[in-house]
Amino acid sequence: MPTLTTLRKAVLISLYGSAALAAFSPAAMAQSTEAGATDGPVQTVSVVGSRRVASSATDTMVPVDIIPMSRVAEQGGQFDLAQSLQYISPSFNSTRQTGADGADLVDSAALRGLGSDQTLVLVNGKRRHTTALVNLFGARNRGNTGTDMNAIPLLAIKNVQVLRDGAAAQYGSDAIAGVIDIELKKSLGCEAVAGYSQYSEGDGKNYMTSAYCGIALGDKGVIAITGEYLDRGRSNRADADSMRIIGDTKSQNKTLYLNGDYATSGTGKLYFTAGAQTRDASSAAFGRGGIGSDDIPSRNSAAMYPNGFVPFINGKIDDQYATFGHRSQIGEWHADFSQTYGYNKMRYDISHTLNASIANLDLMNGGKGISASSYDAGGFSFQQLTSNADFSRYYDTVMSGMNVAFGAEYRSEEYKIMAGEPGSYSDADGVGVGGNAGSQGFPGFQPGDVTKAKRHSIAAYGDVELDWTDRLKTQAALRYEKFSDFGSTVTGKLAASYKVAPNVLLRGSASTGFRAPSLQQVYFSSTFTDFIGGVPTDVVLAPNGGAVANAAGIPKLKEEKSTSFTFGTTWTPTQAISVTADLYNIKIKDRIVLSGRFNADNYPDLAARLALLGVGEAQFFVNSIDTRTRGLDLTASHKGELAGNRLNTFLALNLSKTEVTKVKTPASLTGFEDVLLSERERLFIEQGGPRAKATLGFDYITGKLESDLRIIYFGPQTLGTFSGTAEGVPNARYAAKTSADLSFTYSISKNTKLTFGGNNIFNVKPTTQNADETDNGFKYDSVQFGLNGASYFGRLWVKF
Repeated sequence: MPTLTTLRKAVLISLYGSAALAAFSPAAMAQSTEAGATDGPVQTVSVVGSRRVASSATDTMVPVDIIPMSRVAEQGGQFDLAQSLQYISPSFNSTRQTGADGADLVDSAALRGLGSDQTLVLVNGKRRHTTALVNLFGARNRGNTGTDMNAIPLLAIKNVQVLRDGAAAQYGSDAIAGVIDIELKKSLGCEAVAGYSQYSEGDGKNYMTSAYCGIALGDKGVIAITGEYLDRGRSNRADADSMRIIGDTKSQNKTLYLNGDYATSGTGKLYFTAGAQTRDASSAAFGRGGIGSDDIPSRNSAAMYPNGFVPFINGKIDDQYATFGHRSQIGEWHADFSQTYGYNKMRYDISHTLNASIANLDLMNGGKGISASSYDAGGFSFQQLTSNADFSRYYDTVMSGMNVAFGAEYRSEEYKIMAGEPGSYSDADGVGVGGNAGSQGFPGFQPGDVTKAKRHSIAAYGDVELDWTDRLKTQAALRYEKFSDFGSTVTGKLAASYKVAPNVLLRGSASTGFRAPSLQQVYFSSTFTDFIGGVPTDVVLAPNGGAVANAAGIPKLKEEKSTSFTFGTTWTPTQAISVTADLYNIKIKDRIVLSGRFNADNYPDLAARLALLGVGEAQFFVNSIDTRTRGLDLTASHKGELAGNRLNTFLALNLSKTEVTKVKTPASLTGFEDVLLSERERLFIEQGGPRAKATLGFDYITGKLESDLRIIYFGPQTLGTFSGTAEGVPNARYAAKTSADLSFTYSISKNTKLTFGGNNIFNVKPTTQNADETDNGFKYDSVQFGLNGASYFGRLWVKF
């Protein structure tokens, strides 16, 4: 995988307003250096999407947003990275889920309305691993894996670069929608932040403390250390008479990150990054009724929870990341060798629960009807090792300049599923007339689900960027990648820009891309027991290539393939004004989706075949759809004055429309397209995120007081219902909504700031729906800006 470009001149396309534009202007960048760096050539900044020099923000051939994070970490109203970017970047979407069996423990993120696994995330230019979790529920990213961006503390981050363009030919699998690179700080000195927030309804209390220190390693390098503790409280928006708990999950994050480098010679430098986070999170499942309800004895025991109960799905998440590498010059060539390690593990513990079959057996044997109230339900892990060798050289005598780069990558991955304790999945009474098997809320993984799967891939790439003249620049990239489990693929990219006037640039790109099926999608297996006609039968999410999937005629998963086109322009009439606009069209073939459940009611012939395997109901991951995504990205910023004080204004807009253009049905499932992809699941793909999102911000600075007003528009969404339009139930239509955030920062001294303010200050919430038809069983799903309403916060930042 290629590293990011090392630019000799500063590059900026800022989405976070003119304040960022001022901080990252070429003049400012020329005067600044990375603290702790050694003396040497002109200081550099890295920009995603290219491997060569660029002369200014608007000279890049593809759209890139560089979002400085220091101000966000010091003054922002959000305490984690995903939610911070949600309210800054319109093309970025990360809506916090609730009641989603694990998808509410990790905030998945996506670009341009596509899936979370179609966006590649880098840290300091190196591939970051995805989570072990497959999102199976919730209104966003169903059937996708994603990257846990909240595993990195805000105070450790220098900037976030968002490449809004297909980049698989440059970076490999997953870069269909774009690339997000998180650049960590290495500046000298120490700083700390303490923050508190809560919702206006008095819950969801957040406590955050974070500290950063950059320490010089003699005169040859620097090591930066960041530690953070974040305690997020549970919120609940359920009606007062409901036993449900609907809102933010409870979460405690403990995070430590290191980042640094050390000069080994005049041109050589060792660099390293290491991070670890443990997260103890807890979400509430659907409630089970008490005495007088149908849940006794099937899902409850009168002896244990006479008034009903809410099970808690608790997840212990361990996340580890490390990169070690060396950059140097070999003759005229820049060489970079690196090794990256990533690991993510999630283990489930289900509390305030019971195994109703054990309780029922106890009752039949003359007991009170008791089972254990908590169970270890097992879990899963994902490990990734990536080795890179990258080389580049700039030729200033060829035309107006040419950069040549090539490299190779080897990546190995391992995915595991661990079984829970027997009580978390067992059927104790075995007769089908008493309690259901397994822990209520989340049945444990069974021994038959246990998996240990591995694969590896190799890749080679080449990249040439050529300046034909001072006005015309082009880029061509080609990448070959071969996976041990499904074969090889070749992707390419062409990009160009032409300066039609000193302040107007036209740019465009065309690329092919791919995304390999994740090991999680190929091998995920989940089984729970249900009773059909009084006979215990398995309901399974069957792994690809297993006996159940083969009996159903499900083909082997293959890569998703894409073609992407962008065309845009940039306009910088003055140093104070910058405007960019980019159209895009992304077609994806053979997208992997999670099918509906096939059973005797909707496919009797298949059900008969599955019954021979003891399976009563099954669903699968399948390459079953083609999609097209079209849209517009628009950014504009202005740096000016009002009443003698600084006023920075920015506007950013994303319009995006995804459509399923074709449903590809395996021969064995022909005629059952509505089960393979129901209207409800199709709408989750097409409108899981809003099709329009815009941010308008005003930053006003007068003396020691800074006021920040941000207005965020979320477009309408339409989601499906359980009953479906075929039953006369209309789809769930969420009207467009507008939220507003307001904060004030007072500079007590040069090194001390106090910020207070509110998010969604007008307490706007999504459109009310029929709770029986939503995915989370509440009166609205977790869409647009979520369901919690207004919140208030305070932060104290100190530098020392």
